[in-house]
Amino acid sequence: MPINLVKGQKVDLTKGNPSLKNLMVGLGWDVNTFDPGADFDLDAAAFMVGADGKCPADKDFIFYGNLEHQSGAVLHMGDNLTGAGDGDDEQIQVDLTKIPDNIDRVVFTVTIYEAEARRQNFGQVSNAFIHIVDEDTGADLIWYDLGEDFSIETAVVVGELYRRNGGWKFNAIGSGFQGGLAALCGHYGIEVA
Repeated sequence: MPINLVKGQKVDLTKGNPSLKNLMVGLGWDVNTFDPGADFDLDAAAFMVGADGKCPADKDFIFYGNLEHQSGAVLHMGDNLTGAGDGDDEQIQVDLTKIPDNIDRVVFTVTIYEAEARRQNFGQVSNAFIHIVDEDTGADLIWYDLGEDFSIETAVVVGELYRRNGGWKFNAIGSGFQGGLAALCGHYGIEVA
């Protein structure tokens, strides 16, 4: 049984499971029936950030345009352009043992592709969730439903893995941003062309 989290709740992943190594982070969502007609393309991403809350380099931003971190620690499993169907819409694999020492957190986000041009926002998205699976055992560890707290936001910081006292914890964040992917990149120190 996974632990069901609420916004702001933190859980220790490695304290009771020190051999935990390979995680699959699944993100999913549905589009409300009153959508504006254009396809919704939501994109999951991971920002690997240091103690200052910024990505040390642009290559520490893992998304549909940079699927794998050079360390092999984070691997994006590819872009789902429609979000159709049940289950995870996008997945990101994490190997905790390969995360470089200068990385304190791996922040998971979801943005709406071309949200402004398509006049879309997270008020038109429902049933958004993140869950974390131990890939070695298949056990679902964490489940966090984001709820329906969003309206005009075009990006959401869903949650983060963070290092604490030699172990790893997860924080359910659920914080909305306006300005889409560019705003998130700016927040985490990534230069956007």
